[in-house]
Amino acid sequence: MTTTHKTGTREEWLAARMELLKAEKAHTRQGDALAAQRQALPWVRIDREYLFETEQGAASLDDLFKGRSQLLVYHFMFGPDYAVGCPSCSAIADGFNGIVVHLENHDVAFSAVSRAPLPKLLAFRKRMGWTFPWASSSGGDFNFDFNVSFTEQQQRDGGIVYNFERDGHAMDAGEPPAEVVQTAAATGTDVPTFARDRPGLSAFVREGGAIYHTYSSYARGMDAIWGMYPWLDRAPKGRNETAPGIWWRHHDRYEKA
Repeated sequence: MTTTHKTGTREEWLAARMELLKAEKAHTRQGDALAAQRQALPWVRIDREYLFETEQGAASLDDLFKGRSQLLVYHFMFGPDYAVGCPSCSAIADGFNGIVVHLENHDVAFSAVSRAPLPKLLAFRKRMGWTFPWASSSGGDFNFDFNVSFTEQQQRDGGIVYNFERDGHAMDAGEPPAEVVQTAAATGTDVPTFARDRPGLSAFVREGGAIYHTYSSYARGMDAIWGMYPWLDRAPKGRNETAPGIWWRHHDRYEKA
């Protein structure tokens, strides 16, 4: 059986590849410009006190910096009623262990933050073989203030603003798609419970004795830190996500070959 994909000679491949290289270089330069625009955003001073539970005990937002000037937070979807963490967030988090030491040696602290109680987070972290810092914001407003957690009342009223848009997420739009139903089930919850927590990334800086919020990103803004996707985008068939639902699992739930 022959392939239906276009084939060619090595010379034809090289000519096409050189055209692609021009586009890739333009994309890289655009990425550099976006990074500069991101870093030029105005900083917003944080005047609220936030309290977290960590392995080291009660901690403030300042404590999460661990003496560094910058802090990156991954808002991991693990609500208080979840049995386990979101498999999509888990796939992203599979890439965290290796980067933390490099960030910490470049004046950047890192922590995942979730609303589930700390013992539940740490038990799941142990199951998954992770070691990165993970703090619980249980009972506090941190997740709500940074627009990654929502109340039942907000769901009923249609008052959810996520990814800077009102009701701009598939989980809020009528019949939930198959991937949302499947992912909710994987966490041991129903869709409304699952949807009260969302993924995101937030950045903070300490300067002049104050803490400032500098950046947040949500939804497909997570693609850039989702380690498997840059690789799949370079695979012959790309992301190859044609079937309904999601193909990935918690990494210890794949069928063994």
